[in-house]
Amino acid sequence: MALSLDYVVRETASNLRRNVLMTAAAVLTVAVSLSLVGGALLLKQGVSKASLQWRGGVELSVFMLPESTAEQKAAVETELSAMPEVKSFTFVDQNAAFEEFKEMFANSPDLVESVGPPDLPPSYRIVPKEAEFVDVVGDRFKNRPGVKEVVYAREVVETLLKVTRALQIGIVSVAGVLLLSAVLLILNTIQMAIFARRREVAVMKLVGATNWFIRVPFMLEGMVQGLVGATAAFGVVAVVRNLLAGAVGDSELGVQLLPPASDVVGTGLFVLFAGAAIGTVGSAFAVRRFLDV
Repeated sequence: MALSLDYVVRETASNLRRNVLMTAAAVLTVAVSLSLVGGALLLKQGVSKASLQWRGGVELSVFMLPESTAEQKAAVETELSAMPEVKSFTFVDQNAAFEEFKEMFANSPDLVESVGPPDLPPSYRIVPKEAEFVDVVGDRFKNRPGVKEVVYAREVVETLLKVTRALQIGIVSVAGVLLLSAVLLILNTIQMAIFARRREVAVMKLVGATNWFIRVPFMLEGMVQGLVGATAAFGVVAVVRNLLAGAVGDSELGVQLLPPASDVVGTGLFVLFAGAAIGTVGSAFAVRRFLDV
C-alpha cells in the first residue's frame, strides 16, 4: 500500500488534535529545554569572542600608547627578545587591533563606527616559558615610556570563567533533564495515539498496509511537536538576547558576552534541527516499542 502526502498530513493532524493536551505539554517542554540549550551555546560563543585576544597561550599583553614612537616600540621589542622568560611574542598594530575590536564588538555597530585604528593602542601579546614568569615579565614593562598598561590574561579570563562556568553547568544540567522529559512526553503521546487507534491499525494490517504506511504519520507527529517547540525556543532566545542587549548598555564585558545576530541565527538553526531530531527519535522509539507491526 503506497503512502500519499494527503494521507500522511491528514493522519498527522488528526493525531495532534486527538491528544492536544499531551501535545501541548510536549511542545512546551521542548521549547523550555531548547531555550536553555540555545542560551548556553550563545553564552559559550560570547566567552570565546570576549577572550579572542588571549588565544594561543597568551598570558599577558603590553599595550602601548597610540602615540608611542617607533623608538619606544623598538625598545620594548628588543627587551622582549632578550628576556629568557619569554617563549614568544606577537606585535599587534593598530589596524590589526581594530579588526579584532570589530569582531569582539560585532553586535554593537554604533560603538565600532565611533572608533578607528588611530584610537586603539598597539600591543605585544606575550607567551612566557612558564606561568610563574608572568609577573616577572609584566613588572619589567610597567611605567615604561610609551607603555599604556600591562594586562594579565588570568585577571580577564578568571573573571569570564567565574561569570560563565557556573551558569553553563547549571543551564546544561537543567536542559538535559528537560530534554529527557520532552522525549518521554513525546513517546507517551505517540503511545497513546497508537493505543487509541489499535483497532484501526489492526484492520489496516489485514487489508495489506505496510509497516511504514502505519509508522510514518506517528513519526511525523513527533517531529512536528519537536519543530514547534524548537521554533518557540528560537524566538525566546532571540527576544532574550535583544532584551539583554538593551540592559547591558555600554558595559564592556556585557557587550562582549552578547553574541551578534549571526550567531543567534546559527544557534537557532541548530535548535530547530535538535527539536526535529528529538521529536523524531521519541516517536520512532514509541512506534518500534509499542506498535506491534
